[in-house]
Amino acid sequence: MKPPITRVVRAPARAWLTSLPFRVIVSTFVASVIIMVLGGFLLVRQASTGILAAKRQASIQEASTALDRMQQELRLSNSDSSSIYERLNQLAIEVGSQAGQYRIIIQGPVSGYASVGIDAATVPDNLAQAVQQGGGMYLASTMVRYTQPGLADEPGLVVGSQLYAPSVGESYPVYFIFPEGKEVQTLDVVQGAAASTGALLTLALTIMAGLVTRQVVGPVRRASLAAERLASGHLNERMDVRGTTELASLGRSINNMAAEIQRQIGQLEELSRVQQQFVSDVSHELRTPLTTVKMAAELLYDQRDEFDVSEARSAELMHAELERFEGLLGDLLEISRFDAGAAVLTLDETDLASVVRAEVEAQQPFADRLHTRLSVHVRGDTTAEMDARRVRRILRNLITNAIEHGERRPIVITVAGDEQAVAVTVRDHGVGFLPSQNTQVFHRFWRADPSRTRTVGGTGLGLAIALEDARLHGGWLSAWGRPRKGAQFRLTLPRRHGQILTGSPLPLAPVDVMPPARSFSSRELA
Repeated sequence: MKPPITRVVRAPARAWLTSLPFRVIVSTFVASVIIMVLGGFLLVRQASTGILAAKRQASIQEASTALDRMQQELRLSNSDSSSIYERLNQLAIEVGSQAGQYRIIIQGPVSGYASVGIDAATVPDNLAQAVQQGGGMYLASTMVRYTQPGLADEPGLVVGSQLYAPSVGESYPVYFIFPEGKEVQTLDVVQGAAASTGALLTLALTIMAGLVTRQVVGPVRRASLAAERLASGHLNERMDVRGTTELASLGRSINNMAAEIQRQIGQLEELSRVQQQFVSDVSHELRTPLTTVKMAAELLYDQRDEFDVSEARSAELMHAELERFEGLLGDLLEISRFDAGAAVLTLDETDLASVVRAEVEAQQPFADRLHTRLSVHVRGDTTAEMDARRVRRILRNLITNAIEHGERRPIVITVAGDEQAVAVTVRDHGVGFLPSQNTQVFHRFWRADPSRTRTVGGTGLGLAIALEDARLHGGWLSAWGRPRKGAQFRLTLPRRHGQILTGSPLPLAPVDVMPPARSFSSRELA
């Protein structure tokens, strides 16, 4: 059993490979997420830059204004050095209370700080050093720390400069603290708006992609279903065409194709019917003159001893060819019944081994004439539902074919059964055939060597009829062969008619040949 993680991973992968709508929706979703993330990042960055830049500019302007006012008041003051700290603290309180948007820290004499509610640690060290060393105005970011309980620290800006006291001739660093809490809240709102807008747009685009894909894929899917039904034989299947779009044009093209295929197949069926009827009619019509000619030939054949050598030989040849001609007519009639679907089975519970032994006994004189030894091996219960006449005809074709091509070497016939099927193999050690020909041997009138003459005068339809008989039983007829290593044919029948075969009791490749070749079923030989 596959782990849950593997199933979870493979399910989307399978959907990606098999579903075009899923692929389009996922692609649209991923592309939308990427675009929204990049767009939201740029939007928030530009908004942050603009808000913070405006805050810095406004902070510098307000600090400059406040510094000028404090400098002016300090010039008008007559405080001496002993009271300068009180004056600086008073200025910090007055200006800070009037501003409301910023706080003030003034570094007085002996490193004292004058401030209202702000911890002196709010001022960064590098900014303090720059202010003490220079005389300009400096700006730095900081974390505003409040001395009042309940107020949390927050980001802010520090603007630092020098405050000159003419009465004592000293300069004192002054720092203006601008909290950025409102700006941070504004940026949070912008980020939230960008995220929610991006999520909604991504969802909307994904839904739109799904709807558009459905509009496009729906007709394509219906066209696929129509094509599958056409392929399965429903030639009257047509698509419902609406409008004048490209998809409607596709539907009309498929309908036109279906109509043309139906017409062509109809013509082929009619031609096949005419051909089958022609073969059947010719076979029937030839039987009457053939019977007459055969009676005359039998009379001449029986009196051949009274003829001279050439006339006797002619009588024998005519008798042999008429026998072959009669067999050919019988095979043609049987093939026409298979083609017309008129062949039926007469089923009975029969032992396959007994049918094999009976046919081997019937073919023994022919085998003796060609000095070929036949041997039968039986394993297990070989009883099954079968048409004994048709099975015996299959065996007759396989055994005579093996005798003819076995080059007088022994022929081994093996019969076996298992719980689901029975099988028989016919193994010869003769000329064999190429692996690529293991399906061609069942073709009508096929020969591995066209120049080779038939020893038994066969019609060339025996294996084709045998294959049709095997299919009629719901069984397999398979072939294996190698040049100069012989051939083996295997017939596999289900024990019960209508049962689906899943295997055979006997291997297709002979046990004396390694490695074993692949098995071909009658379905593959079609």
